[in-house]
Amino acid sequence: MTEENTGSREKASALSFTAFVLSLSTAALQHLGENLPGMDSEEPCRNLELARQTIDLLEMLQKKTHGNLSEAEGKLLGNVLFDLRMRYVKAAQESGCPDSDSPADNPE
Repeated sequence: MTEENTGSREKASALSFTAFVLSLSTAALQHLGENLPGMDSEEPCRNLELARQTIDLLEMLQKKTHGNLSEAEGKLLGNVLFDLRMRYVKAAQESGCPDSDSPADNPE
């Protein structure tokens, strides 16, 4: 294998911060029961506990990377967290599940 091929393969398989955040966001959306493109099931299942864990993981990532992200990365992470928190609150209200310690209650 040539050095050129190795470099391009490593570049293609490298995980960017943006891709990582979007991957976690997609997982949280699935746990919230969102019907995402490409999903096979007709009725998505909702698991608020797993959704909350994923949101908490993104929040921890935001705290640990504070000051070390580009402006675009920081904005993406903030926007993703805001959207997921709002969706979580809506899903919790729809399910009738009282959760006084929801992610939306702790925005920072």
